[in-house]
Formats: sequence, structure tokens, C-alpha cells
Amino acid sequence: MLSVLIWGAVFGAFLVAILPNISEKHLRQLALAIATALLFLSLPLLWKFDLSSPALQMAESLPWLKTLGLSYELAIDGLSLPLICLNSLLVWVAIFASNQVGRPRLYYSLILLLSGGVYGTFLAQNLLLFILFYEVELIPLYLLIAIWGGARKSYAATKFLLYTAVSGFLLLGVFLAIASLVSANLGIAFSFNLADLRANQLPLGLQICLLLGIIIGFGIKIPLVPFHTWLPDAHVEASTPVSVLLAGVLLKLGTYGLLRFGLGLFPDAWQAISPWLASWAVVSVIYGCSVAIVQTDMKKMVAYSSIGHMGYILLAMAAATPLSLLGAVMQMVSHGLISGLLFLLVGIVYQKTGTRDLNRIQGLLNPERGLPITGSLMIFAAMASAGIPGLAGFMAEFMIFRGSFEVFPWQTLLCMLGTVLTAVYFLILLDRVYFGRLAIADQADISIPQSTLRDLVPPLSLAFLILVLGLQPGWLIQLIQASTNFSLNFAAA
Repeated sequence: MLSVLIWGAVFGAFLVAILPNISEKHLRQLALAIATALLFLSLPLLWKFDLSSPALQMAESLPWLKTLGLSYELAIDGLSLPLICLNSLLVWVAIFASNQVGRPRLYYSLILLLSGGVYGTFLAQNLLLFILFYEVELIPLYLLIAIWGGARKSYAATKFLLYTAVSGFLLLGVFLAIASLVSANLGIAFSFNLADLRANQLPLGLQICLLLGIIIGFGIKIPLVPFHTWLPDAHVEASTPVSVLLAGVLLKLGTYGLLRFGLGLFPDAWQAISPWLASWAVVSVIYGCSVAIVQTDMKKMVAYSSIGHMGYILLAMAAATPLSLLGAVMQMVSHGLISGLLFLLVGIVYQKTGTRDLNRIQGLLNPERGLPITGSLMIFAAMASAGIPGLAGFMAEFMIFRGSFEVFPWQTLLCMLGTVLTAVYFLILLDRVYFGRLAIADQADISIPQSTLRDLVPPLSLAFLILVLGLQPGWLIQLIQASTNFSLNFAAA
């Protein structure tokens, strides 16, 4: 079933690309049907998954290039399964939210190909296979920004490609070094298989050097300060559906990789540098949230908020307690849903008003001539992002702070300031854009086109899941807990 997800997405992209004589409307319907099929194929994984077992499940293994140590190894556990389902959902949302795009055949093919690469990255249990899938998703996303982006799309796409290409090359070099050194140290055949490399007995100093390469490589992808500068540009120039995928799923490749290959391969080295990682998390949180406050572009504000929220995950992984790691994975899922909702709502505002400038819009909550439903959903999303109880963001952040405080009390307290700053910049956004007398660029007595059901289905779907996981976080906790506990037990051993 795991291969079906990956190659089903790739085959779907190929099908959309080659089928002749199809209108734009029917191409979108075909792509949406494929995304829906992938979403429903993800659900049986939840039903078949053994919640009590920390072991890798539904494993697939095929020999490939033995001389290179490359094998086709796939499996899932509680770390990857929630992200697989998140990817399926947000790809469906992105395609549903796409409307009247130029060159639709290429557009929908690239989204499906991107989805296949993300599936493979979360499922790969061979380091070289992971890198292959990790690099596959770069080109589709680059083209999605460069072709369908805004006025500075070429600059933003090129900057994204350069940064993430450096990330991939750095990780490839580190993974080659790990495979070579560990295989020689253990006296085994050259292998990139994760199960073989976990048993490394390298000197601590060498482990730290390799771990630093992994942290920088994935830190670019997350992104952490100071490697973050590609993200605001990419978000501002990308179309709304692409921003949903970028913030909701693609940033999680970095946090997932750091947890799987950083803490997973070098727990002793991780513990040695964890105080520095916690301090780095504080810098990312405070910087991301502080810069978000001064933004006047709604989309840029949400982009900087992602930088701050990714810092929470780094803090949780630095502490590496059972509760903090559980919170880290929950934060990956909740942030994917909340950021996806925020970007969808910003996209609706831009589509209806023609601007995202906080200084040019006001009064969108006007019940007759404004966007009252969109405004209500934006208030909901802002509350979720700020960690209001009863919504998905609260439990994730509470578990992170509670689990990290016992290890890094001062760093945790400083990171908690991020929740205050989050409330500040979202209050600024809501006050300027949604309250007061309806006006756009000082033009009063206007009437804005109302949101249609087609506009509202994607954000309402995400809002519903944010509420459900906020009220019943135990469903997600059960899925994750055995795997996070196993990771810590392995590290302790």
C-alpha cells in the first residue's frame, strides 16, 4: 500500500500530462479525483496501523543497487503516518482551491508529482532513497513558483532552489560519510539502510560533526534563523494553493528529517549539543514572531509566523522528553492544518479585494457587503495559531512547553513569549482588516463579491479538523506515542 501512494501520485501526474483533448475544467476534475483517491488510500493505513507497536509497520523491501548500498525500503510508524495523511489532505485542498490556472495540464501534474516525492520522503527507510525523494520535490515546487507566481516569481523561485539545493547536497555528503564510517566501524557491507546505521559506535566528536551537518541541512528546509530568508519571498510570490503545500507539508520535511536522522542516529551527540539547540529555538521563535508584527502584507505576516512556530518544534526536540517529542509531532500536524487555513483565507481576501496590504483594507467583517464568513474563519485561525484551548494548536504547544520546561526552563519561558507575540500580530491583522467601516484603499461604499461554496469548502474542511483535534487530541496522541517513546528508549540504550 505504501508504494501505491507514491507511484499512484506519480502515475496520476503522468496521466494528467498525457491525456489528450481535455478541457481545463475536466483536467481539474481528473486531478481532484486522483487526489481524492490518494486521500482515501491513506485512511486504511490508519485502520491497519497497530497503535501499541513502536516498530516499523507495513514494510516493503526490494534490493536495488547493492554496490551503492541503495535498496527500496519503505515503512511507516507513528512519526511518519500523521504526516502522510496530512500530505494527502493538503494536496486535495490545494487542487480543490485551484481555479482558472494557466497551463493547467502542467500545473496539476506538478502538484501530483510533488505529492509523490513527499510521500516517498516520509516513507523511505534508506538514507540514499530518502535523498532521492527529497530532491525530487524541489523541481516541481520551483516550477510552481516560477510559472504561476507573482511579480518577483523568478527571484523567489531561484532563491528557493539555491537554498534547498544546498540543503540536499549537504545532506547527501553527510549521509555518504555516515554510511562509509559506520559500515567500516561495524565491519558490515556498505549500506544506507537506517536500521544498520542506527547501531553506530563512532567517537562522540565525530558524531557531533556529522550531526551538525544534518542540523544545518534540515535547518535550511525548516527553516531556522538565519537560513530562513528564502521562505517569505517564496510564500509572497507563490499562488495560494502552493503556499498551502509549502507551509503545510514541505517545511515538515525538515523537522521530520531532524527527528528521524538527527536524534535518531546520534542521540549521544544530540544530548551534548541540546542546550545550543534550545537557544537556537529561542532565537527563531522570538525573531519570527517579532518580524511578523511589523509586516503590512498579510501573506508575509503568516510566513514569518511559520518561522516562529517551527522554533517550538526545535525546542521540543532539543529537550527530547517523552512529552516534548509527542508535542513536536503534534505541532507538525497542527501547524500544517492551521497554516494551510491561514493561507487559504489570505488568498480569498486577495482574490476578492485585489490587495493584501493591512493599511489598505478594513471592515471586511461587514455582514452585508464584506466577507463575514471569511472573517469569522480568520478569527478562528488566529485563535488556533495563538494556542487558544479547544483548538489543535493549544495541546501541541502545551505539551511542548510542559515537556521542555523540566530540561530547559529559561529557554522554554522565552519561547512562551512567542504565544504572546502571536496574539499581538494577529490582533493587529484582525483589527486593521476586519473591523471598522468597510473600505479598500480609502474607497468607502463598496461591495465585495461574496465568497462562494467552492471558495469556502477547503478552509471549512481544515477548520473542522482543527476543532476536532483540539477537542479530541487523544486520537492523534495514540497514533504517535508508541513511536516517540521508542525513539527515546533507543536513545537511552
